[in-house]
Amino acid sequence: MSGTSPRLKKSPPSPDALASLGEIAGLSVTPELYLKFQRLIHQESGIWLGDSRAALLCGRLSRRLRELKLSSLDQYYDVVLDPSQHEERIAMIDAITTNETRFFRDPRHFEFLEARAVPRWRSEAQQGLRPKKMRLWSAGCSSGEEPYSLAMLLARHLPAEQGWDVTILATDLSTRMLAHSRTGIYSITKAVDIPEPLLKDYMLKGIGQQSGHMKVTPQIQQMVEFRKLNLNRDPFPQDGLFDAILCRNVLIYFDAQARQNTLERLIRCLARTGILFVGQAENLSSFTPRLRSLVPAAYARDGEHSVY
Repeated sequence: MSGTSPRLKKSPPSPDALASLGEIAGLSVTPELYLKFQRLIHQESGIWLGDSRAALLCGRLSRRLRELKLSSLDQYYDVVLDPSQHEERIAMIDAITTNETRFFRDPRHFEFLEARAVPRWRSEAQQGLRPKKMRLWSAGCSSGEEPYSLAMLLARHLPAEQGWDVTILATDLSTRMLAHSRTGIYSITKAVDIPEPLLKDYMLKGIGQQSGHMKVTPQIQQMVEFRKLNLNRDPFPQDGLFDAILCRNVLIYFDAQARQNTLERLIRCLARTGILFVGQAENLSSFTPRLRSLVPAAYARDGEHSVY
């Protein structure tokens, strides 16, 4: 990552800031050790843990210590600092990051796609202004509900039978989440978040040993490609621009410098009239004048926003 965040120059958290920590699952962390973890996690992911998150660190890493048969965070830090322990550093980030999501989360974004973006894309294709080929990117896809939601919506409104070719790239830092996403299997309790027509057409209800689960249909799975990608460090996709990028509730965990760098790189991946969706708490107006708001947390390039 270019540049150095001012956060990395700060002193270790004060003892008072950690005084209420106590021990989580038998673990405790000193201010000095906590600062080391802050810096390492930032280096690996762009995520900066605030000084009040020491309890979260202990709680989230306790399982890793049990599995490795370690007794202290000092020992664990020595492990993840070893250059050969790449997979364990990934496991550490997996444990620290929040993977909460659901199908059709933030419905207003999907309503915008259905009511304004898709009709625009169809009209442009009918006028010969664009091919019937769509590329979307779910950046920070977690356990896969977001890219599969996109695929279901676009399979309904831009069907392959009418010549549309829709592909969705889904990336995440967590190898564990990507492995789960590729199965396409979810608890049946998540069905409540999927509109009934899409649920009926694109989800298979489990029977027998799979009772209580549902599985995305092969048609929808084939529209989504899952890849591991660290938004803070890895090269971004080079195989074409995107008509829409969803990077929701990801940037909020980055420090200001990492957020700015990532945002500029995302913009470079947008097609001329592409749309960038972020989380509802992620206001981008203070980060770049190059985007204009379409609806809350949805942006297009300045000068192109009027087409929607």
